[in-house]
Amino acid sequence: MGVDNANLAALVGSRICHDLISPVGAINNGLELLGMAGSMSGPELELISDSVANANARIRFFRIAFGAAGDQQMGRAEVVSVLEDISKSGRIKYQWSPLEGCTRSEARLALLSALCLESALPYGGTVKIFCADGKWTVMGEGSKLNVDDELWARVSGGNSNAEITPALVQFALLPEAAKEANRTVWLEQNLEKITLQF
Repeated sequence: MGVDNANLAALVGSRICHDLISPVGAINNGLELLGMAGSMSGPELELISDSVANANARIRFFRIAFGAAGDQQMGRAEVVSVLEDISKSGRIKYQWSPLEGCTRSEARLALLSALCLESALPYGGTVKIFCADGKWTVMGEGSKLNVDDELWARVSGGNSNAEITPALVQFALLPEAAKEANRTVWLEQNLEKITLQF
């Protein structure tokens, strides 16, 4: 069975996240033991602990967004846990409204959309994720939006000459993941809000 470039990238993403989650978890366990033993305390331990928690949250987020997807179900609690953890230390606060679970493919599209919106909220803001009757809406709100029209043209399958850098890889992956899931991404924006639907 052949593997196309998009699926190969997803498999690489899954592998990297899978291999990093255990050592990061072990560091966190070690910090907890140091704290319980009283052999280390203070702002240094807190800084390391916060950094490890942030790394753990990012890896779990990236595993869903960049990893292999499919029709396998994800429980609501798992997604909410990831988004709550990533909201603690970042400039973006995430709200997951769907009350039911979803497929890994749907969660992946939602989180790739959220990453695109994150780039449009340089001063922070809120990303809200909704689903009604199988139609997903991912909305970003902030005090000041920074939208590169050329880059965002990629999201809904338009022509774009925008350069894709590592920080912007979600703009190339979202349309590919949507095509793979037989969905189309729609974009709406105004001065305070940008919305993606699929």
